[in-house]
Amino acid sequence: MSVQHYLKMIDNVSVAQRCHAAAALAHIYLHSDLDADERRSTEAVLTLLLDDPSPKVRLALADVFSTSAHAPMHIVAALARDQIEIATYVLARSVLLSDTDLVDCVAGGSGDAQKVIAARARVSFAVSAAIIEIGETVAVLELLANTQAQIATVSFRRLIERFGHVADIRAFLVDDERLPADCRHALAMCIAEALCRMDIVTALMGERRAARVTHEACVRASISLVAATPTEEYPALVEHLQLRGDLTTAFVIRVVAGGKIDFFGAILVALSGYSLVRVRGLLIDGGTVALRALFNAAGLPEGTHQPLRVALQSWRGIATGKLVMGQQEIIRRMIEQVTPDSAATVPAAANDDLLSLLRRIHQEAIRESARDHALAIAAA
Repeated sequence: MSVQHYLKMIDNVSVAQRCHAAAALAHIYLHSDLDADERRSTEAVLTLLLDDPSPKVRLALADVFSTSAHAPMHIVAALARDQIEIATYVLARSVLLSDTDLVDCVAGGSGDAQKVIAARARVSFAVSAAIIEIGETVAVLELLANTQAQIATVSFRRLIERFGHVADIRAFLVDDERLPADCRHALAMCIAEALCRMDIVTALMGERRAARVTHEACVRASISLVAATPTEEYPALVEHLQLRGDLTTAFVIRVVAGGKIDFFGAILVALSGYSLVRVRGLLIDGGTVALRALFNAAGLPEGTHQPLRVALQSWRGIATGKLVMGQQEIIRRMIEQVTPDSAATVPAAANDDLLSLLRRIHQEAIRESARDHALAIAAA
C-alpha cells in the first residue's frame, strides 16, 4: 500500500481496516527497501497515526514496532507512554528504550506500567533502583520475582526501608541469595517486629513479655547471621548494627562466647580505630596489657576485659590444637572470671548484669547442645 493511497482512504474506512493498514505500513517501513523520500513520507504517516482516535490503531503499531531495533524512536517513546494496554507491548519488549527512558516511564507511569518494566528480560541497576525508590508494591514484587533483574546492595537497603512492613515482599527477600548480610539482619528485625505486633501474640503473651521474647530472639538471630556472613561483608554488618544501636556490650559478649572471633575483630576495628592488621595480630597473640589497651580503645567496659580475654585465649588454644573443649566450657570459664570467691566483696551491679548474661548464654548453649544431640540420634 502506497503512502498516498493510505492518506486518501484513512478517513473513510472502519477501525479494523485502519488497524490492518497501520500494521502493513509499519511492516513496509521496517522491511521494504525505501528511498529517503519514501522513508520520510512513511514515517510522517506513522507519526500521524499516533493521533488516531481509536487505541486499536496504536495497538497495531505497538505490536509491530515493539520487537524491532529499527523502529522510529519518537514513535516508540510515544507508545511507551500511551494507555497501559498499548504501552505494555513496548515497555516489555522494545530494545530501543534506554535506561533513562525506562526510568522516566517508571516515574511517570502507573503501577501496572512499572510492573511491566520490572518484568523485562533485562533490568539494569539504575532501573531497579528507580522501581524500588518510587515504584508501587506490585512493581517491586515483580522485580523481586525477576531473577534476571540487577539489584544493587544500596537498593536492597532502600527496599527494606520502604517495604519491610509488607509481608509478601519479606517472603521474597528471605529466599533471595543476593541479599547482603546487613539487609538480612534488617529483614529479620522487620519480621520480628511484625510478629510482635500480631494480635494473637500480644493476647497470649502480653505486650511486655512479647517485646522481651522478641528482643531475645532477635539477638540470637543476629548471632546466627554472623556465622552465615562472608568475611568481606563484616564491615557493612558492623556499621549496620552500630546505626541501629544493636552493637551493645551484651552483643559483643555473645559474639566472643560463640567463637565468632573474626567478627569480634571487625567490631574492634570499627570501635577502636585500630587497623585490621593490628587488631588481627593482637587477637592472635596479644598479651594481657595489649588486649586491655585494645579493649579500652574500643570502649568496652573494664568489667568485661577479663572474661573476654579468657574466652579469647581459650579459642586460641582450640584453634592451635592445644585445647579440646566446647562452647559450654568456654562460657563456664568466662563465668568464673565474674563470679566472686568466698572472700570477695559483693559484686557491683554491672558484674551482676554480666554474670546474669553469661549464665543465660550458658543455659542456651546447653539447650542447643542437647537439641543437636537429640537430632543426631533421631537421624542415626
